[in-house]
Amino acid sequence: MAGQTHVADPLKRVPLIPRATLFGNPQRLSPQLSPYGRYLGYLAPDARNVLQVWLRELSKNSPDRVLTQDPKRGIRSFFWTYQTGALIYLQDADGDENFHFFLVSAAGGPVRDLTPFSGVRAQLVAAEPRVPGQILVGLNRTDPRKHDVYRLDLASGLCELDTENPGNVIAWTADARLEVRAALAALPDGAHELWLRGARAEAWKTILRWDPDDQGAPVDFSDDGQTLYLVGDHGANAQRLAAYDIAAGRETVLAQDPEYDVHNVFVHPTRRTVQAVSFYKEKEEWRVLDPSVAADFEALSKVRRGEFHVSNGDLADTVWLVSYVVDDGPVLYYLYERSCRKASFLFSQRPELDGLPLVAIQPVSFKARDGLALHGYLTLPKVEMAWDLPAVLLVHGGPWARDHWGFNPMAQWLANRGYAVLQVNYRGSTGYGKKFLNAGNREWAGKMHDDLIDGVRWMIQRKIADPRRIAIMGGSYGGYAALVGLTFTPEVFAAGVDIVGPSNLITLIQTIPPYWEPLRATFARRLGVIERDEAFLKSRSPLFFVDRIRVPLLIAQGVHDPRVKQAESDQIVEAMRKANKPVQYLVYTDEGHGFARPENRLHFYARAEAFLARYLGGRAESAEDVPGHSGEER
Repeated sequence: MAGQTHVADPLKRVPLIPRATLFGNPQRLSPQLSPYGRYLGYLAPDARNVLQVWLRELSKNSPDRVLTQDPKRGIRSFFWTYQTGALIYLQDADGDENFHFFLVSAAGGPVRDLTPFSGVRAQLVAAEPRVPGQILVGLNRTDPRKHDVYRLDLASGLCELDTENPGNVIAWTADARLEVRAALAALPDGAHELWLRGARAEAWKTILRWDPDDQGAPVDFSDDGQTLYLVGDHGANAQRLAAYDIAAGRETVLAQDPEYDVHNVFVHPTRRTVQAVSFYKEKEEWRVLDPSVAADFEALSKVRRGEFHVSNGDLADTVWLVSYVVDDGPVLYYLYERSCRKASFLFSQRPELDGLPLVAIQPVSFKARDGLALHGYLTLPKVEMAWDLPAVLLVHGGPWARDHWGFNPMAQWLANRGYAVLQVNYRGSTGYGKKFLNAGNREWAGKMHDDLIDGVRWMIQRKIADPRRIAIMGGSYGGYAALVGLTFTPEVFAAGVDIVGPSNLITLIQTIPPYWEPLRATFARRLGVIERDEAFLKSRSPLFFVDRIRVPLLIAQGVHDPRVKQAESDQIVEAMRKANKPVQYLVYTDEGHGFARPENRLHFYARAEAFLARYLGGRAESAEDVPGHSGEER
């Protein structure tokens, strides 16, 4: 293809970054400091390349050791309890998202399943140092549509009902004494209420109502239980951080921005005071509220370039675990000693990235066709003249989420292969205030998609992208956007890649996980109501417009996906084949909503890379077979 010569020549001196380096398992990730500062836990692959929980004793010069023996899927999440040396990791079955809590001790011994209930999804509600032998967990044990709160004894495994969910509570907040005191409840009209009670036996009282167009949630209680910290955009455009005085019934705003929502809240581990808050603009920006940490945040900002985040610390608040994120390199982890303000390097998430031809991710902004300000990120190949390039519009999922600055393996992979990569935080994305969020209501395949197309036009107008060689790619909502791109704007794209994307909004709504039932009113407000809007929802569903597709499509789906069922991909593949439209379909039999196993990731990205090279003309690494993957071509 002509495009191959045009792109390959400027990149011929730029080495191909192996897919395994970008999409294989990291060397180490997600470190967590134990509450008393003795241990460091982290995730790392074992000899079989399966992610396990590993342990380092910080006071000893002994080798790190593996604590778990997950057989296949790999562990992706864990947390320390307040019992010395005891941690809990989460695991589901082949991506079904029915997570169990498994307890493991740093001293060794058997791993115990604390929530051995079939078909039940466990969620952490709270763990507190004053009650080290117990935790509160949410379980949809009696009704799959709602999570009640259970008090779980870590020694005996006894799991007793603590607080029953009336059916519409979607989040619980406990105080320092491990008592559930606040609840966020969803209402039938899409509004939300914040409930409060003084003790377990007392009735709930509504202290705040967020209208359907508003957003908010509780954050934490003060140590004495007399103040509830919360975020909300009531009375403002963007979510503010506030302190609610329970006795006085009065709210005080602690931090706010007119355009951007609160992103992270930094709370003292035992005093439970809010010490800092961040707002995510082009990058994360911290605002210190407690002068006692001002010098620490200043010192951390000078350790190295990039965004820093305090992952956690010991209960004495003397040592913090800090991560640094950059756009063109791996995440780096440090231990920070507050007494001397010294940061000591721990390890790199992916040291194999060092020295590779990674590129910068540039924050960009432009106006949508109706004048709305849009923000996103542009990643360009490592070439001197970045013009007239093949391009990929990489669409984030959610859609109630957003893209961020920092290392993005997909963007780096695509740029290294010769593509310009544009990520747009289209209307309906979170973080930009409620006006921007609500501008996406009922705009799936409407103005939300117009924003993406306006991003493509922005690239073309600036001579960045060759209009004949642009693909659209994404997962979840991003996969839906790829299907919309090929059916609603078929003249724009040369190819599409859909990862676990819905094809029919009606069947998507009908098959949401049962524990999303309290959010059905939110779906109704943001998408539509089936009983009233069936014709409208069909008009926004790519399944019914496959006859418009002109270019090839690659679809990838996990069999056990609880959010976007396999039927969403099956039905559009069937419709395309009946219409003699070009489609390649990959099904992964041991995955859910995305690909957790590195074998499956590497298999998929090899296929996607060959697909894009064929239809856009970029570079491609040889597509060798990946042992152990579960992908099937159907």
